[in-house]
This record gives sequence, structure tokens and C-alpha cells, in this order.
Amino acid sequence: MPAPILHHYPNSPFAEKIRLVFGLKNLAWHSCDVSPIMPKPELQALTGGYRRVPVLQMGADIYCDTLLICEVLESLKPTPSLYPQGQTGLARTLAQWADGTLFGTAMAYNFSPAGGAEFARLNPGLDLKAFAADRAAMRGGAARMYPGDAAAAYKSYLRRIATMLESSQFVLGEQLSVADLAIYHALWFTRRLPAIAGVLATHAAILPWMDRVAALGHGARHSTELTRAESLVIARQATPAVLSSSDVFQDEHGIALGTEVTITAESFGLEVTSGTLVAATRTRFTLARTHELTGVVHVHFPRIGFVLKKAEH
Repeated sequence: MPAPILHHYPNSPFAEKIRLVFGLKNLAWHSCDVSPIMPKPELQALTGGYRRVPVLQMGADIYCDTLLICEVLESLKPTPSLYPQGQTGLARTLAQWADGTLFGTAMAYNFSPAGGAEFARLNPGLDLKAFAADRAAMRGGAARMYPGDAAAAYKSYLRRIATMLESSQFVLGEQLSVADLAIYHALWFTRRLPAIAGVLATHAAILPWMDRVAALGHGARHSTELTRAESLVIARQATPAVLSSSDVFQDEHGIALGTEVTITAESFGLEVTSGTLVAATRTRFTLARTHELTGVVHVHFPRIGFVLKKAEH
């Protein structure tokens, strides 16, 4: 089985979520650095257009969105599990809230005037105007929350999280779950900005819990960084994994397998990926694509959070 390659950059909160999954499961993996802003030609050669980070590559199979990446890593090493027995539905639902509502609120708070100034101070080499324009484009023109609204909502959410931790080590009890990692990664970014990180200390349970999650580490990260060009060669020399015959085609769109389609995120990062629909299961879509730099690859997306359409010719 090909070694996992994570396309990411150090400051990415969603990438930190997946790095911690590698830590939880003590998995070996390769790192490939991605620019935090566009252009991202090598990454998009792999994905067909999708530009959000992180992306997981396993040979010629490309997995988009952390919801799906968590599922893939769970299948590689089922224990310790991200989904505690008897709480799987709750863990998934809470993680989905954290990835969407909590994350959006946290980032609006993080980039309030004080947080934005701190971010600029800590990243002197980053073109802040280009970064801001890039993130505005990812939002598709949608406005970010006003700083006052974000501060009020974020503090309310922190109170709720602290309540979940009053009598247990993790948010759903004594076993860490995907919900912990999804909640943690938004708060992790706040903690990296000392000028505003004090908000996390207003509830006694928050920082000790964050320390427990951080203690997972990042697993067995290979000491040598893969270059973007090397990741393309790996894809080109590999063959996509055979799709499981046990995965039943689930048609919710009236689109047959073999149809040319597009997949786009529902919100945030609206770049279009085109390809041939080769699988549509209960939980994911798979597109076959060919690119001169990668050869044939399979690009996988979760159903939740993405829009499938027939390609327009």
C-alpha cells in the first residue's frame, strides 16, 4: 500500500487536525509543502481543481476534505478509533459543527484587528494583502462575521466546550474522538496568537484539554520533505486502487457511472473539479481524471459538503 502523503502547510488548522490523526494512530507519513495561497499548480494537477488544504495522496488516489481523510486513515488503522463505540453519530455530528460553525467563528475572531496584527507580526514574509484577497476569493465574496459578533459567539462556544469537559478528559467522555480534533484545530490557531490567546484561559478546562490533545503528536513523519514535483511523479508511476466491489452505487442525482461530472464545495473554496464519475457510494464520490503530469488518478470527495453535477459541454 502506498505511503500516505499529506499536502499541507504548517499554519493550516485543518492540516493540524490530520497531523494529530497521524499521531493518534502512530502512522508513518510523508509531508509535501503547499503554498497557503494561490497559485497551487502541482496540487491542482493532482486534484483537478480543488485547492483547499490538506489533501491526502496515496499513490494515484487523492483524497479531499478532512471529513474523508479521517475516514481513510481510520480504515488504514482502526485502533485507536476516531469514532467511539456507541457515540459514532454524535462524534461525527459534533465534528461537522466544529469544522463549519465553530471554525468560521474562530477564524473571524482570530483575524479581528488585534489577532490580525499579531498574525502579521508572526508571519513577516507573508504578503498579507495577497493572503486576504485569497481568503476573500475562497469565501466567494461572502462577508466574514463582524469582530464583535465573532467575539461574542466564540466566547459562548468556549463556555459550551468547557462544560463538556467539566467531568471528563475529552468532549465525549474518557476516549478521544474525531470531535476533539475538530474542535481543537480552530482553538489551536487562536493559541498561536499570543495577543488574543488569553480568551482560552477564561475556562479552566480548556487549556489542559488542549494539552492532552497536543500530546498526541504528529506520528512518524518522514524526516525528508517530498517536493511537489516528486509527489506528481509518485502519482504518475502508480495506479489507482481497485474500487471495492462491496461499495454499492447510490444514485441520488440521476447521474450514471461513467458520466462526465463536476464536483464543487458547497461553500469556501469553490474551484471546480471535473472528471468521470466512477463511484458514488453512501459516503463518497470518486472521479477518474487524466493529467499529463500525473497520469490517471482517482480523486475522492465526501458527499457531505460537496455538489455533484453533470458536466456542461
